[in-house]
Amino acid sequence: MNTCRDVGYTEMRLPNFLGHSSLEAEVIPKSQEWVPLLQTGCHPHARTFLCSLLAPVCLDTFIQPCRSLCVAVKERCAPVLACQGHAWPEDLDCDRFPAQEDMCLSPVSKEAEFFYKVLPRPTCQDCPEVEEPFAHKRVLEAFCQNNFAVKVKVHRRRIPADELEFEIEGRVEFISQGHLLPYDTRNLLQQWLFVNEACAQRLTRGGRTLVYVLAGDVHNGVVAVNRIFPWYRRDTQLSVAVRKWKHHKC
Repeated sequence: MNTCRDVGYTEMRLPNFLGHSSLEAEVIPKSQEWVPLLQTGCHPHARTFLCSLLAPVCLDTFIQPCRSLCVAVKERCAPVLACQGHAWPEDLDCDRFPAQEDMCLSPVSKEAEFFYKVLPRPTCQDCPEVEEPFAHKRVLEAFCQNNFAVKVKVHRRRIPADELEFEIEGRVEFISQGHLLPYDTRNLLQQWLFVNEACAQRLTRGGRTLVYVLAGDVHNGVVAVNRIFPWYRRDTQLSVAVRKWKHHKC
């Protein structure tokens, strides 16, 4: 089962914690439903939490996730799930999991949780209109009004399950780095596409790889894209704006 591959064990037990007794008929289809959420990277231990319920390790007794782990995952992932049109499932109510942390799947440490919270993360948002850069001054104003600006290639491809997968192709070119982390920006924008799938579909119309300039903000660790400009090879206004930005004073 691909969803729960590389979780630290190779044998699972059935029925699982959710009452599924058939791997092919129940567990695998159910696990596939969670793939869009897991792709967003909403919490680094979301996969571990879900797999402890769907594909529990084969022991004499269930090793349930601790309540605090459930709360941490729900806090970060429930808003993303809502963005995808789904509520947090009732059978994953955190109150049903043990509060004592000596006989359950331990939560992450407070230090690690703090680290995850300070890392920039994408947010569910309305998709900005794709603007034609008719004048370079308009683009410079957009750069001034936002914390970061990047040039990216956005690509769409079909995966075997006939679902769409969106990706940032190649490296991210920084126009204005702002509060973005160089080593994590490509992954961050990739997650932004998964969180905001409707926007990703708009940016990949026709199935071609398209180039865009994205301008946005990082506020309280949350990343939002506010302006989108298509990059055409012969578009001199956008090229002029990018060149002038290095010496521009807002």
